[in-house]
This record gives sequence, structure tokens and C-alpha cells, in this order.
Amino acid sequence: MTSTPSAKAAPLRNDCFALPKGVHWTPVEEALAMLRERLAPVTSSEVVPLAQACGRISFDDVKAKRANPPLPNTAVDGYGFSGGRQEGEHRLPLVAGRAAAGDAPVSVPEGQAIRVLTGAALPDGVDTVILQEDVSVADGHVIFQGALKQGANTRRAGEDVKVGDVVLGQGRHITPADLALLAAAGVSEVAVRNPLRVGVLSTGDELVEVGSTAGEGQIYDANRPMLLALAARLGHRAVDLGRAPDQREMLKAMLDAAAEKVDVIITSGGASAGDEDHVSALLDKAGAMALWRIAIKPGRPLALGMWQGVPVFGLPGNPVAALVCTLVFARPALALLSGGDWSTPQGFEVPAAFEKSKKAGRREFLRARIRNGQAEVFASEGSGRISGLSWAEGLVELEEEGRDIRIGDPVRFIPYASFGY
Repeated sequence: MTSTPSAKAAPLRNDCFALPKGVHWTPVEEALAMLRERLAPVTSSEVVPLAQACGRISFDDVKAKRANPPLPNTAVDGYGFSGGRQEGEHRLPLVAGRAAAGDAPVSVPEGQAIRVLTGAALPDGVDTVILQEDVSVADGHVIFQGALKQGANTRRAGEDVKVGDVVLGQGRHITPADLALLAAAGVSEVAVRNPLRVGVLSTGDELVEVGSTAGEGQIYDANRPMLLALAARLGHRAVDLGRAPDQREMLKAMLDAAAEKVDVIITSGGASAGDEDHVSALLDKAGAMALWRIAIKPGRPLALGMWQGVPVFGLPGNPVAALVCTLVFARPALALLSGGDWSTPQGFEVPAAFEKSKKAGRREFLRARIRNGQAEVFASEGSGRISGLSWAEGLVELEEEGRDIRIGDPVRFIPYASFGY
């Protein structure tokens, strides 16, 4: 593996999350647009062998070094000859031998035919192939009825990919299918982004580790295992930063240490403006914090800022709101920071299996799943009902406008898979 020149991205500005003056409530689409406009890759790159490229982000456009197919070839098993044929019976003498995949092309005289197998390079003098099911063979001749177009059942050289074609765009999350295309195009190594190191930090005196004994007033830390797993599932390198107590100096020390080893910090809890909201307080004191009050349910406060040059996403402490805000806001932002493409999740219009009177003002995301072709929603919209996250298979998205939804009305369902989750 080797490093590529000029592979390190420019650092983000400290004020990249600053809101325009006078903004108090930010619509979801505006928040997404601002993130997309202001963020840029923060990862360096390296060159890796093709076999190690799956799951990585391409650093540059990748061009084909070889055409696919490299030579004209046959698409079927059959018999090859030159030119098309009109209606009527045709009898062509067969030359000795055959053409199979991997054979060097031979030459076939005009007016004669040769046995060919799928994938074989077309012999000289062959530009048309007839399926073996459509012929009979007798006395050293192949016999069939026309008509047949010239070029039938063949593939042209480079009809899929030509030398110099871009076969993989910059910022592509490389898939197994991409490896097949790259290999066919003669690409043996790829310049890729290094994985984005995403640190996850929980905050709050009320939290204890699963497996320990929880005292009165304490709860188990549900956010950290969820967010670490989600970061890894999205293709990033998840880094466990532990739990920070509601003690400002301790949190500061943990953020200082985190900034030395990660590219992005995600915190949960302490992101609002209360007495114990130390994340937002520290970012504010550092002069690089914006508290985005987003018109979304569940959610609302999202503390965004920079800590020693590292972007910080301060999520709500409630697990339901933390997951929704991560999927809606942090997921596409992390993709950009990692050098990938911004992606909008694909939703589908399906009939509602529920009724709801929605007030105007906020975009709402309901935990949902599809049964019998309809979108069911979780029985409670309470943001403390973590079981609804596990029950659901996606989210129903309701726009900011007020609406009375009745059973059978169309609603937009976004599967978790559309988020890469």
C-alpha cells in the first residue's frame, strides 16, 4: 500500500456550522442543505490492491485500462459465419475444430461456418452467430432457415467499456460488483480514502455500563452501543470514547484526548442549553458552536461545532431522537467527511395502516414497518419507547404541513436499508 500525493484534505473552518443571524428554527431541508454546502472530506488516502478495495471510498475517478469485451465475441453457443442471411434454407460447410472461450482467434473462409461456444473471440471471417437450437448438422454442413441479421448473437469489442472510460467515479462506496467491473477493465489497484474514524461519546451521571448494577435513578447506556454499531455499519471506523460524567473539566479532557485519535466526534446528551448540558457549553466557550434547533420530531436540539479542528455532532440524549437525528443528519454528513457522496434515502409511497392528526410546523418521523403492503406505525410516539426502534423496519416521514391521515392514505415510507442501516 502506498500513499497518494496531496491526499490530505483541507481542514474545516471553525465557523462552518454557524447559522445565519436571526435563525431560530431550522427546517429539515435547510439544515441538510447547510451541512451539504459546508462540509468537505477530512480523510487522507492510500492505494490498495483490488481485493482490498471493497467497502472503501474511491479517491479519484478510475479509468479502464482494457476494453470489455477486449475482442468481439459470441454471446451464445452456436455456429459462426460471415454476414446475415435472407429467408430460405441455408447450408454452410463446417471448418474443422471450434472456437471456445480463451482460444486464440482462427480464420474462417467466406461461405463457411465454425462451431463457437459462449464467450469465444470471434474468428477472423465471422461476424454473425446462430443458436445451436436453430440448426441441424449433417454431412459436415450446418443447415438452418433464414432470416438472420448480420451481427446477431455477438458482442462488439468495447461495447460495455472502452479503454479510458471512467468505470468508477470519485467518492464511490466500492461494492463487490464494482470489483468485477474494475477487474474486467484491467484495474489491479485503487486509490481509496482511509476510513473515517468516528468517535462515540456518551455523557451523563445517570448512565452506567450494561453488565454492572444500576442504582436508583440510573439507566444503562443504550446510545453508545447503538451509535458505535451504526457508524461501523455505515462503513466507518467506530472508536469507543467511553462515558463522560456531568463534570465539565472531565468532559473537556476526554474531548481533548478524542481529538488526537478521531476525525469526527459524536456525543449523545448534553447538547441543549440546560445547566448540565456541558457539550454545548464547552463548544460555545471554544467559540465554535452552533445550537441548531431543527423543526423535527423526535429531536430538535443538535449541537454542532469544532473541537481542536475536529467536527462534533452533539445528539439528543434520548435514544429514539439520537437514532433519528443520526440517520437524517449525521449519516449524510459523515459520508461527505469520509470522501463519499451525499445520498438522499429512497422512500416509497405506500398506504397507511394507521390514523393520525398531525399539527403543522415540524417534520415528523414515525417508527414504522410494512405489513400486507401497508405502513404500520409503532403504537406509541413517545421518544422514550426504545422498543419501537427494534420493532420498526424503517421510518414514515411526514412533511411539515398539517395533515389528517386516514387508513389507506398514501404516506412516505423509508426503509432502514435506504439509510444504509
